[in-house]
Amino acid sequence: MSATDIDLEKRRFLTRTTLALGAVGAGMAAVPFVGYLKPGANALEAAAPIDVDVSKLEDGQLIRVEWRGQPIWVLKRTEEMLETLEKLEPLLRDPDSDKSVQPESCKNRYRSIKPEIFVAVGICTHLGCSPTYRPEVAPPDLGKNWLGGFFCPCHGSRFDLAGRVYKKVPAPTNLVVPPYRYVTDTHIVVGEEQQEAV
Repeated sequence: MSATDIDLEKRRFLTRTTLALGAVGAGMAAVPFVGYLKPGANALEAAAPIDVDVSKLEDGQLIRVEWRGQPIWVLKRTEEMLETLEKLEPLLRDPDSDKSVQPESCKNRYRSIKPEIFVAVGICTHLGCSPTYRPEVAPPDLGKNWLGGFFCPCHGSRFDLAGRVYKKVPAPTNLVVPPYRYVTDTHIVVGEEQQEAV
């Protein structure tokens, strides 16, 4: 064996050892960066499901809670409010909610698991403004076809009491219905899907 063969073998050994040590060092250096990318406690808490007690909601009352930094509306609809939903369908862009976001358990005329309780993200699907709750029927500023719903003052989008968007307004789709489920008849959890019929 010549001196050049020994030098080549030493060189290969040193190259492999250096590469292996470099890979271990790079891995160890990356650990703090990967840890930095993990969401913090505040972010995890903001994304966590929230509990909402609907037992004290009065007929026609809307409450607002926050989930994932977004306003969530919980509305207790009256029998009269529910009756308006079918009447408005010819005026709506997506009355069957085919192009809208909602859990499968809410893909119905009411856009809810139980007809009387409506849960929605309170953000207009046009440019992200927050619509106002307008339960009154035929107010002068909204006209005779208004049977109650949500009105976005930013650009005039209108939604019925199931969050379904009217035709000829800027908002392209119905209000988003977040995943939610009933724990009891009067207690819902926003942020988790309904698993079985209630």
